[in-house]
Amino acid sequence: MTAPVVAITGANGFIGKALCGRAVERGRMLRRFVHTADPVANAIALDLTSAGADELMRALTGVSTLVHLAGRAHVMNDRGPHAEASYRDANERVTQQLARAAVAAGVRRFIFASTVKVNGEVSPRGRPLHPDDAPAPADAYARSKLAAERALEDAAHGSSMSVVVLRLPLVYGPRARGNFRRLVDAVRAGRALPFGAIANRRSVIGIANLLDALDAAIDAPASVGGTHFVADADSVSTPGLVRAIARALTVEPRLVAVPVPLLRIAGALTGRSDVVARVTGSLEVDPASFAVATGWRPRRFAIDASMVSDV
Repeated sequence: MTAPVVAITGANGFIGKALCGRAVERGRMLRRFVHTADPVANAIALDLTSAGADELMRALTGVSTLVHLAGRAHVMNDRGPHAEASYRDANERVTQQLARAAVAAGVRRFIFASTVKVNGEVSPRGRPLHPDDAPAPADAYARSKLAAERALEDAAHGSSMSVVVLRLPLVYGPRARGNFRRLVDAVRAGRALPFGAIANRRSVIGIANLLDALDAAIDAPASVGGTHFVADADSVSTPGLVRAIARALTVEPRLVAVPVPLLRIAGALTGRSDVVARVTGSLEVDPASFAVATGWRPRRFAIDASMVSDV
C-alpha cells in the first residue's frame, strides 16, 4: 500500500526545514512547497499568493495531510498603512484558497500553524489561556491569523477534511528567527538588558517539542480536529529566558533590574508601549486539550548550545 503523502508549505522556513528533516528520518512521503525553485527532491516552487485554484488543486492531488506553515510572519513595528492588507492577503486569503483547493483535491487533514496572539498579548494572573477563550487579537498579524483560522474552518465545513489549528507561542531552537534571534544576539553581544526586575510567566515551545506536536497531529485519528495551544511543559520569565540563553552561550547575562513602572514610562515616551507590555507581561497557555486529543506530551523548557550556536 502506498504511504500517505504529507505536504508542507513554507518548507524552507525555520519550522518547515526542521519538520522536513524529521519527516525524512521517519520515512514519511513528502511534498515540499517552497516559494522559489529548490533542488531538493519533491520540492515544488509555488507562489501561494498568486497561484490559481486549479494550480493549487493539482499541486495537492494525492496528498493526505497538508501542514500549512507559510505566511507573513509577525514583524515588529510593522504599522504602515498597508500592513493590515499585507497580512490579510498573505495569511487569510492564501489560507482560504489553499483550504478550498485541499478540499477539492481530497486532502484528509489540514494542519494550520497559527499564533497565541489570536488570544491577545497577556493572560490573566494565575490562569493560562484556553483555546475556547474569546479571541482578542491586538495587531494586524494576529487579526490576519484569526481571519485565516475562520476562513479555513468555513472552507472545510461540510467536507471530509479535518482541521487542526495549533496556536504557537515563541518558538526557539537552532536557526530560529524573530524575537528569539534578537535576544540571542543581544546576550551574545553582552548588551545590558533592563529585564532583571520582571517577574512574569510566558509560554514558549522548543522546536523539538513542536515537531512532536506536528507529528502527533499528522498521525492522529481522523476524528481529531479543532483549535489547540501547544507549548513547553513549563513557562519561563523574561529574565529566566535571558539566563538560559546566557548559560547555553557560556556568558554572563547583563540583566539590569529596572522597575517595571519605569519601563512602562519609557515605553510610553518612545512609542513602544506595546513592546514593553509584551516583555513585562505574562502570556501563558494551556496545551492540555491537544495532549488529551492526541497523546502528545510536552517536553520541559530547555536551551542548550546547539540552539544558540547557529542562530
